[in-house]
Amino acid sequence: MTAISDRPQMLPEEFEEFARLAARAVEGVRLEFINGKLGVKPVPDGDHGRIIQWLLRICIQARPELFLHEQGLKLPAYRKGNARPDGTLAPSDAFVGQGEWASVEGVLMVVEVTSYDSDTDRRDRAEKPRAYAEAGIPVYLLIDRDTCEAVVYSDPDGVRYEQTRTVPFGKPLALPDPVGIELDTEPLKDWVR
Repeated sequence: MTAISDRPQMLPEEFEEFARLAARAVEGVRLEFINGKLGVKPVPDGDHGRIIQWLLRICIQARPELFLHEQGLKLPAYRKGNARPDGTLAPSDAFVGQGEWASVEGVLMVVEVTSYDSDTDRRDRAEKPRAYAEAGIPVYLLIDRDTCEAVVYSDPDGVRYEQTRTVPFGKPLALPDPVGIELDTEPLKDWVR
């Protein structure tokens, strides 16, 4: 028997229409649909944006054939959903011809930078690692501004990531294959409260 809390709040197609309409009416938030539940994500602050710029520059220098996209993704696994990662590393043309919510095909890594809100623990540290692993995304990078740590999740088995490595800001972090980029996390110390 399925618990009421396990039932989706709406169908993915209904969410996409709702998100499209809400984007016109509500400023300051982004909507996601993960594990059958509607989620609200605050619009990023300036330090958050600077972290994404920093990572974008590193990715382009190390892997010029790739780009760190801002792209909504369809998460096709159990309890279908839609997430809008802060960054999606994929080939430059990976999302050409796709709409606001694209397939995860070709995605090498997704990136989330924690926000200073009460929902970030559940959303970025619990729900998203599972949803991204279920979708088969090879690497999930979490820049955790609350703990001043960078966490890389890898080797998804279809349910969870089998490998997790955490380093404090200031230590190097190797992003595993298929990404294959080394990060010097020292600059991240400048972009936290």
